[in-house]
This record gives sequence, structure tokens and C-alpha cells, in this order.
Amino acid sequence: MKKGLKQTLRAIIFLAMALLLLWLSFRDISFRELWTTLRKAEYLWLLPAAVMTLFSFFIRAHRWTLLLEPLGHKGRLINVYHAVATGYLANLIFPRLGELTKCAALSEREKIPFDRLVGTMLVERTVDVLTVVALIALTLIAGSSTTGSFLSESIFAPLSAKLSSSALSVTLIALLLLVLMILVTVLYFTLRKRLSDRPFFKMLYQFSDGIIDGLKSIAKLRKRWEFILYTLLLWVVYLLMTYFPLLCLDSTAGMGLDGALFVLVVGSLGMAAPVQSGLGAFHWIVSRGLLVAYGIPLQEGLAFATLSHESQLVFIALLGVISFFALFGRRGGKILPSTIIDKAS
Repeated sequence: MKKGLKQTLRAIIFLAMALLLLWLSFRDISFRELWTTLRKAEYLWLLPAAVMTLFSFFIRAHRWTLLLEPLGHKGRLINVYHAVATGYLANLIFPRLGELTKCAALSEREKIPFDRLVGTMLVERTVDVLTVVALIALTLIAGSSTTGSFLSESIFAPLSAKLSSSALSVTLIALLLLVLMILVTVLYFTLRKRLSDRPFFKMLYQFSDGIIDGLKSIAKLRKRWEFILYTLLLWVVYLLMTYFPLLCLDSTAGMGLDGALFVLVVGSLGMAAPVQSGLGAFHWIVSRGLLVAYGIPLQEGLAFATLSHESQLVFIALLGVISFFALFGRRGGKILPSTIIDKAS
């Protein structure tokens, strides 16, 4: 099967999953009442949320340049920003494609080795995951009992039950994967001299070396405190991106920053779902979370989720398109499809 057709089928499957989640989210909702709620919303509060989105892109771009410096590369901030925005655009097409796309875009523009950029991207993702875990812990500790009960009863308890019901099989699979990883690692190093002369393995070793160099950038980071500061600032901006849309509706306007923190945490879990930009998953988990934790009717919660998610989606798409053509101009129409086909396979 051709790569292009294979990736198209994958995208369709993920989109079908997103549509299914949307149907599950809205199936018991009166669309007439939902439309009435949306018509009464204060849409002006979406403007500062959009400004925060733009700000978050520049923070991510600047933080990324800090990871590039130890590798001997210093990409122009404007090009790094455009690469970040282009990556978010790609996520609207195919889940998680944005990470590779932004690396490919910056590599094309700044002539930085792609494999090294992938290594720095993995560092970024690891830091973000750890931050989300810390925010979940903070929400459980500092949040209300209803906030904690939603996370534990609706997410952690079902997951724990599924894992415990098949503990033996999960343990065996984990052990097999561990043994396989150790075996592959040993073979990787012991057979390197013998295999490096062959073109395919030579390319594989060069690519993996570049990724390892990228991962090492965090250890060689000269401006560690600046990196930490930008990471904290990034999540403060994400909190404000979540807070401002809450002010659009009377039912959510009084939730405050602690409510925005709760939505940010559960929304992050929804955005992690393997569907385009969390479509459907974000709506489901946020609306159910607001119902359980704050007693906000499902219809009002879905109205908020729709306002927040779709406004961000439209603005991100707009910024992504502008950045994409700023990087590549008219020839970008050929570059992005080839990136999607080659890097997502």
C-alpha cells in the first residue's frame, strides 16, 4: 500500500474516532438549548485567550532555542516560532504529526539536522508530561473534594481496575518489552562496527546518534534557570488561555483560577487522546468534569468546551497557515504533504 494512501486511511480512522467521541458528548443534548446558550455568550473574552495563544507559541519557540544552543545551533526566533505554529497546524490533520512537522520545517529553513531536532523535541515533550503530572498532583492536593473525586473516580479508578483485572498479563507484557529493549540495545552497540558499512544501518546509526545528541542537550543546557522560567511561564499562559473562555458564560464565570486549573488538567488529558487536536475527547472530559466537580449542567459544560476548543482551533489554524507560508511560500504546498507522508509512516 502506498504511503500516501496509508496515511490518508489513518487520518480517516482517527477522524472517525473523534466524530464518535463528539457524538458521545452531544447525544443527550438539546441543540436548540445549546444554541441559545452560545448566543448569550460574551465572545469578547475569547480575544485575550487568542492573545495568550500567540504568546504561548513565542514562549515555546524561545524555550526551544535554548535547547538548540548546546548543540551548536542558533535558529532565528521568528523561524522557530513559525515552525512551532506550523506543527500545531499539522496536528489538526493528523494526531501527533505536529512534533515531527515542526522539526522538519525548522530543519528545512535553518539547515539544522532533523535527527537532532527530534531529540530536543523529545526533551520538550518529557518536560511537558512531567508538568502535567505535577499539575494533576497539585489539583488533587489543593483542589476541592469534588475535584479530586472526579479525577479519581472517573479516570484513575477505572484505569486501575482494568490494570488490576489483567495484572498478570500486563506484568508479562512489561517483562517481555523490557527484555526486548535490553536485547535491542545490546545488539545496537555490539554489532555497530559490523553493520555501519551497510547504507541502511549507517543511516540508522547516524539518525539515532542525532537523537541522542538532542536528548543530551538538557544536560548541557547553559541557561537552565531561563529554561525553567519559560516552562513555568508557558503553563501560566495556558492557565490564562483556559481562564478567559470561562468568563464567556454565566455558569462558568465564577469558577476563578482554581476552576481554570481544574479545566486545564482534565483538558490536557483530553488533548492527549489520539485524535486530531483532542477533538471530541476534550469536549467529553471537560463537560463531564465540570458536571461532577462543579455541578455545572452538561449543556453548559459542552457550551464552554465548544467555545474554548473551537475558538482555539480556528485561531491556531490561522496562525499555522500564516507561518507555513511565511516559511515556505508557494512551494509549501508540496513540502507539507511530503512531510506528512514521509515522517508519519
